[in-house]
Amino acid sequence: MEYVIEMLNIRKEFPGIVANNNITLQVKKGEIHALLGENGAGKSTLMNVLFGLYQPERGEIRARGKVVNISNPNIANELGIGMVHQHFMLIDTFTVTENIILGKETVNKGKIDLKKAEKEVQEISERYGLAVDPKAKVANISVGMQQRVEILKTLYRGAEILIFDEPTAVLTPQEITELISIFRTLIKEGKSIILITHKLKEIMEVCDRVTVIRKGEGIGTYDVSGTNANELANLMVGREVTFKTDKTQAQPKETVLKIADLNVKDSRGVNVVNSLNLEVKAGEIVGIAGVDGNGQSELIEAITGLTKKDSGSITLNGNDISVLTPRKITESGVGHIPQDRHKHGLVLDFSIGDNMALQSYYKQPYSKAGILNHKFMEKKASDLISEYDVRTPGLHTPARALSGGNQQKAIIGREVDRDPDLLIAAQPTRGLDVGAIEFIHKRLIEQRDKGKAVLLISFELEEILNVSDRIAVIFEGEIIAIVDPKETTEQELGLLMAGSKAKKVGVEQ
Repeated sequence: MEYVIEMLNIRKEFPGIVANNNITLQVKKGEIHALLGENGAGKSTLMNVLFGLYQPERGEIRARGKVVNISNPNIANELGIGMVHQHFMLIDTFTVTENIILGKETVNKGKIDLKKAEKEVQEISERYGLAVDPKAKVANISVGMQQRVEILKTLYRGAEILIFDEPTAVLTPQEITELISIFRTLIKEGKSIILITHKLKEIMEVCDRVTVIRKGEGIGTYDVSGTNANELANLMVGREVTFKTDKTQAQPKETVLKIADLNVKDSRGVNVVNSLNLEVKAGEIVGIAGVDGNGQSELIEAITGLTKKDSGSITLNGNDISVLTPRKITESGVGHIPQDRHKHGLVLDFSIGDNMALQSYYKQPYSKAGILNHKFMEKKASDLISEYDVRTPGLHTPARALSGGNQQKAIIGREVDRDPDLLIAAQPTRGLDVGAIEFIHKRLIEQRDKGKAVLLISFELEEILNVSDRIAVIFEGEIIAIVDPKETTEQELGLLMAGSKAKKVGVEQ
């Protein structure tokens, strides 16, 4: 059998942890091969070994049958291996073309020939149906577009084997559909794709074969046509996983959060939240459904005090919180699981233990007269780590060394532990595996059952339908409909989110 890439019995260790133990991955030419595993199972590590970012302790890599030593990413590029990382490696202030040619510039008489490069980028972009404007500044383009720039970067360098690390974690449903058709074009052109993911629906839809790894061990390689989502979920987690969230009927009580006629402008002075009205009661989960970029981020930032409102009111338990500082807002009973865990959820260079104390370090018993009580902080962090199943080598491990799912569990543990009246969960399961998603959904429902108000913002329609008691549809910064999850479908929600039924439906609360 001719494989374009073989990774045979790969072992990769880090201090105190074996990330990959004896894993074998064999990819055929022209296939989409999924690499499936929980967060922290070692998928990204294995691909970083293939891309030359890490060196394995044992095992060998073969490219087109020849044993190769990939000691750095330049060698990977020469072998035709390109990687689109989960967190994009782009420079905001550069244009699309400047980002693509960085490190591969064509120089003419000592000057970079940008015109020629733009033309080349345009040609590759059209050939693969990527529709990217070569002259646009990266800071001004959508996340989906940034991802296309990353794909172009690998193609510009001549990649034949493309590794995608969780490519759909940050995309809207529409962008996911577009990305899947890009995959199909790439395969038609003779490329091979390795897809790191834990979205079972995507694997069933686009992949030919799947290799499952669990806790750093290879479980096996399967033909997608001969398996199903449930079987794959069980192989990946090592136990039965339920896809339906179990919950009783909500018993909503008094209003906790009330937003009236809220207007918020973005950095350009454009109104992105328009006369928005919304209520969240104690004992219910209200889900906000909408395509990314319809004012969700600005709404959350206004509630949490990260952005100043333009007009309107935000009250928590009857008190106006829109005039308070972010700290005062959290102290008045707001918990916030932010959508960007790296930017707003953690200090990546702090230990995971210190991150657990970020909301409370300045209060007793965490500290006294400005002096931190490390003993208490460590005890507290270690309790939360075991309660929320945060998999970390230790308390003092820097947050950046943990997988996305474990970083997320740490944030959720910290926020829920403060027992807030209102818990805002923005994209709480973005990029997480089925086991972690099941865990987080249970926690959100637990908070609801304790009589807390939960506001869930997610681009995953399945999550919104599964977890919410009421769904508020946001379009162009306005709540245009409130629907009952039991009486709606993904199709109807999709139409509402696109604004096609933008008549107000049941907005009277």
